[in-house]
Amino acid sequence: QVQLVESGGGLVQAGGSLRLSCAASGNILRIDVMGWYRQTPGKERELVATTTSGGIINYADSVKGRFTISRDNAKNTVYLQMNSLKPEDTAVYYCHADRRPLIGTKHKYWGQGTQVTVSS
Repeated sequence: QVQLVESGGGLVQAGGSLRLSCAASGNILRIDVMGWYRQTPGKERELVATTTSGGIINYADSVKGRFTISRDNAKNTVYLQMNSLKPEDTAVYYCHADRRPLIGTKHKYWGQGTQVTVSS
Protein backbone atom coordinates (compact mmCIF):
# COMPACT_ATOMS: atom_id res chain seq x y z
CA GLN A 1 0.00 0.00 0.00
CA VAL A 2 2.91 2.33 0.76
CA GLN A 3 6.29 2.06 -0.90
CA LEU A 4 9.39 3.76 0.50
CA VAL A 5 12.46 4.21 -1.68
CA GLU A 6 15.71 5.46 -0.18
CA SER A 7 18.60 7.04 -2.02
CA GLY A 8 21.79 8.94 -1.25
CA GLY A 9 23.89 6.36 0.53
CA GLY A 10 27.50 5.76 -0.33
CA LEU A 11 31.11 5.86 0.81
CA VAL A 12 32.46 8.96 2.50
CA GLN A 13 35.51 9.87 4.57
CA ALA A 14 35.23 10.69 8.25
CA GLY A 15 34.15 14.28 8.69
CA GLY A 16 32.27 14.31 5.41
CA SER A 17 28.58 14.64 4.66
CA LEU A 18 25.79 12.72 2.97
CA ARG A 19 22.15 13.50 2.32
CA LEU A 20 19.65 10.65 2.33
CA SER A 21 16.24 10.87 0.70
CA CYS A 22 13.16 8.71 1.12
CA ALA A 23 10.21 9.09 -1.24
CA ALA A 24 6.83 7.61 -0.29
CA SER A 25 4.33 6.47 -2.90
CA GLY A 26 1.09 4.53 -3.05
CA ASN A 27 -1.52 5.14 -0.38
CA ILE A 28 0.25 8.06 1.24
CA LEU A 29 -2.75 9.64 2.94
CA ARG A 30 -2.66 9.77 6.73
CA ILE A 31 1.01 8.98 7.08
CA ASP A 32 1.98 10.30 10.50
CA VAL A 33 5.53 9.52 11.63
CA MET A 34 8.36 9.24 9.13
CA GLY A 35 11.96 8.72 10.01
CA TRP A 36 15.24 6.90 9.76
CA TYR A 37 16.66 3.86 11.51
CA ARG A 38 19.99 2.13 11.06
CA GLN A 39 21.37 -1.35 11.60
CA THR A 40 24.75 -3.08 11.59
CA PRO A 41 25.43 -6.84 11.74
CA GLY A 42 24.93 -8.19 15.24
CA LYS A 43 23.13 -5.05 16.41
CA GLU A 44 19.45 -4.32 16.76
CA ARG A 45 17.91 -1.71 14.51
CA GLU A 46 18.13 1.66 16.24
CA LEU A 47 16.27 4.90 15.82
CA VAL A 48 18.22 7.73 14.24
CA ALA A 49 15.64 10.48 13.77
CA THR A 50 11.88 10.80 13.35
CA THR A 51 9.43 13.54 12.51
CA THR A 52 5.66 13.63 12.88
CA SER A 53 3.18 15.18 10.50
CA GLY A 54 2.87 17.99 13.04
CA GLY A 55 6.58 18.75 12.95
CA ILE A 56 7.75 17.15 16.19
CA ILE A 57 11.32 15.89 15.75
CA ASN A 58 13.25 13.34 17.78
CA TYR A 59 16.96 12.46 17.45
CA ALA A 60 19.09 9.74 18.92
CA ASP A 61 21.65 11.16 21.35
CA SER A 62 24.49 9.85 19.20
CA VAL A 63 23.54 12.04 16.23
CA LYS A 64 22.31 15.22 17.90
CA GLY A 65 24.06 18.26 16.51
CA ARG A 66 25.31 16.36 13.45
CA PHE A 67 22.21 15.04 11.67
CA THR A 68 19.14 16.97 10.56
CA ILE A 69 15.85 15.44 9.50
CA SER A 70 13.44 17.36 7.30
CA ARG A 71 10.23 16.65 5.44
CA ASP A 72 8.68 17.92 2.22
CA ASN A 73 4.98 17.09 2.42
CA ALA A 74 4.30 18.25 -1.14
CA LYS A 75 6.78 15.68 -2.45
CA ASN A 76 5.99 13.00 0.16
CA THR A 77 9.69 12.87 0.91
CA VAL A 78 11.78 12.83 4.08
CA TYR A 79 15.47 13.71 4.16
CA LEU A 80 18.38 13.08 6.49
CA GLN A 81 21.31 15.47 6.25
CA MET A 82 24.33 13.83 7.87
CA ASN A 83 27.32 16.00 8.70
CA SER A 84 30.56 15.32 10.56
CA LEU A 85 30.22 11.64 9.83
CA LYS A 86 32.12 9.15 11.96
CA PRO A 87 33.14 5.55 11.22
CA GLU A 88 30.64 4.41 13.86
CA ASP A 89 27.87 5.87 11.69
CA THR A 90 28.51 3.07 9.19
CA ALA A 91 25.29 1.08 8.81
CA VAL A 92 22.39 0.27 6.56
CA TYR A 93 19.93 3.13 6.91
CA TYR A 94 16.22 2.35 6.60
CA CYS A 95 13.37 4.72 5.97
CA HIS A 96 10.29 4.10 8.11
CA ALA A 97 6.71 5.34 8.03
CA ASP A 98 3.60 4.83 10.11
CA ARG A 99 0.18 5.12 8.49
CA ARG A 100 -2.89 5.58 10.68
CA PRO A 101 -6.12 4.91 8.74
CA LEU A 102 -9.42 6.20 10.06
CA ILE A 103 -10.62 2.60 10.32
CA GLY A 104 -8.23 -0.14 11.35
CA THR A 105 -4.92 -0.43 13.11
CA LYS A 106 -1.69 1.40 12.49
CA HIS A 107 0.48 0.10 9.64
CA LYS A 108 4.27 0.20 9.56
CA TYR A 109 6.33 0.40 6.38
CA TRP A 110 10.04 0.06 5.69
CA GLY A 111 12.26 0.92 2.78
CA GLN A 112 14.80 -1.51 1.37
CA GLY A 113 17.72 0.25 3.04
CA THR A 114 20.71 2.19 1.75
CA GLN A 115 24.30 1.52 2.77
CA VAL A 116 26.33 4.29 4.40
CA THR A 117 30.03 3.59 4.88
CA VAL A 118 32.33 6.06 6.63
CA SER A 119 36.05 5.42 6.29
CA SER A 120 38.72 6.49 8.77
